[in-house]
Amino acid sequence: MIAKPADSCGQKDTLPSHLAADRALLSTAIAKAGALARQYFQSDTRQWQKGPGQIVTEADIAIDRQLHADLIGQRPEDGWLSEERQDDGSRGRRRRVWVVDPIDGTRSFAAGVAEFTISVALLIDGEPMVASVLNPITSEHFEAVAGGGAWLNGEPLKPSAHATIDGAAILASWTEMKKRCWPKFMPEADFTTIGSLAYKLALVADGRYSGLISLRSCHDWDIAAAVLILRESGAWLGDGSGHPIQLNQSIPRHLGLVAAGGKPLYTALVSRLVTIGSS
Repeated sequence: MIAKPADSCGQKDTLPSHLAADRALLSTAIAKAGALARQYFQSDTRQWQKGPGQIVTEADIAIDRQLHADLIGQRPEDGWLSEERQDDGSRGRRRRVWVVDPIDGTRSFAAGVAEFTISVALLIDGEPMVASVLNPITSEHFEAVAGGGAWLNGEPLKPSAHATIDGAAILASWTEMKKRCWPKFMPEADFTTIGSLAYKLALVADGRYSGLISLRSCHDWDIAAAVLILRESGAWLGDGSGHPIQLNQSIPRHLGLVAAGGKPLYTALVSRLVTIGSS
């Protein structure tokens, strides 16, 4: 039930030409999006409710429009799935689909906290092939190319080798921490809350934290880029039951997440989370 991650940790000197071109296109587009995000950050940005407990800002919309213009403008035959656009279903007829969250961690962004990211992945036949997660305020740019490795600002990512829940540094969302009080279920672990899900997952790939747990539902745009970044770093990721993540399905939603630097901790977290979820 658990798929072994790719066996590469660093960036290869050469990449397939089409992926190298897509990576270059994405790098340019996400840098422009980051500059736009910095213009809006900690300003009087208009925001509104788009659903119960969900906010959106004018920055989300502006960044989505810019990324769409820069990516689909150069790849007009590609599909598009974004948090801030209506899904018309046409992506199901395209081999290549860009999956975008213009601001992952909108609440943090709106509060002026630098715990948000811009997350973009290119899927080909449902598999993430090129990915970027950018924190435009801290200038952390996490990237991955399928078969080419994963890196932060050009340096290879190296996940944590911590193997047990005891003493593990685990990331969670502040809303789940408030609702579930994770330390009650895993008192032997150390918990930290950070806003953006994509950012949290990238930090696991970078080894700054041992793992992540969640029983909340999430969507492709939250995690598509991080799926590849974790995979190429050698880290592990699955849904709340430990099943592999399947992207670009008709309903692009996932029930829970477990991530860890290595298989022993991943297996232990899945087992504990399944027990918690059934209680």
